[in-house]
Amino acid sequence: MKHAHRHKKQVTEFIEINSRSCEACWKCISVCPNKVIGKIDLLWHKHARIVNVSNCTGCLKCVNICESKALSKVPIIKGYVMENISELKLGSVQKTLLFPLWGRAIETQKHKPFLIDNKAVSIINSIPYDFTIITKNISRLVQLAWIARSIYFDKKIKAFIDLYPEATIVNIGCGLDTTFDRVDNGKIQWLDLDLPDTIDLRKKYISESDRRHFISKSVFDKSWNDSIENKKNVMLLIAGVLFYFDKSDVKGLFNDFHTFLSGVEIVFDYASTKGIEVSNKKVIEKGGMDKSSYLKWGINNILEIEKWNSNIKVISHMPMFKEHRKNYSIIERIGMNISDVMKIMSLAHIKIN
Repeated sequence: MKHAHRHKKQVTEFIEINSRSCEACWKCISVCPNKVIGKIDLLWHKHARIVNVSNCTGCLKCVNICESKALSKVPIIKGYVMENISELKLGSVQKTLLFPLWGRAIETQKHKPFLIDNKAVSIINSIPYDFTIITKNISRLVQLAWIARSIYFDKKIKAFIDLYPEATIVNIGCGLDTTFDRVDNGKIQWLDLDLPDTIDLRKKYISESDRRHFISKSVFDKSWNDSIENKKNVMLLIAGVLFYFDKSDVKGLFNDFHTFLSGVEIVFDYASTKGIEVSNKKVIEKGGMDKSSYLKWGINNILEIEKWNSNIKVISHMPMFKEHRKNYSIIERIGMNISDVMKIMSLAHIKIN
């Protein structure tokens, strides 16, 4: 099992390998003084790979000798070392907002990023938090899931505002999300909704404008609906939020949306019951969070929510990595395939009439 884990991990604290760009010259192996890099040398499949993550000291000899640019230096996320995360004054669940922000910043600084989010990089390099725990312990597959989710959400939003250029988008549980900066068409109305402590933090790094406003309320406080001036052509974004609630809470939310936002479209991510178990172990615990941050709601068949309310219609749904596996190495695709087959994390687009 340990050997298989190394296959999946194509990054150390200092370097990363894009196996799709590797030309299998093996020069990196010859110059590495610490036996960090090994190889897959099959007739049909050849590339360098990380075999000893902890041995890497950051000498960068492998990066400097790589002519194909398959090896690169891991982007530096500065942060500020803190003795106590509580200085951020966030609740246990809200602290997890740092994970996807970090993931987008890391992706943006890669040689060939699949997502560019310069605002995320700017925030990460300013926020008072030591990100080394996340950098060392969160697997590449988890980071890629955050990128896949962002790309999916961006695609759905752009399609929606192509149809309705002056639509209203409500980002529920916005955290330090920067989607607006990636999709704004100059006409949409955008509302970022989150708990007061998170909005207070958000205001330090992200500014409101005449079309972008912050709402300091819980999603369960129905009065936030009063902030939506035009209730036609509304889309709700719910990323990394619903699985922190109990099933009854999620069901109640969807019923509320039907009551005061008839015709609303919702884009969200969700986990299977197995996905909840895996995420709590692989992400929450390894990311340095405590058990009060554990995920709760899991659903194995998203079509079941249509039984909650006859007005709920699932427009589309898919496993997290379905549209992205082709972009990565064979080893990474194996991890993505396993995740998708087990329905660890998935994406959905619904409409509530």
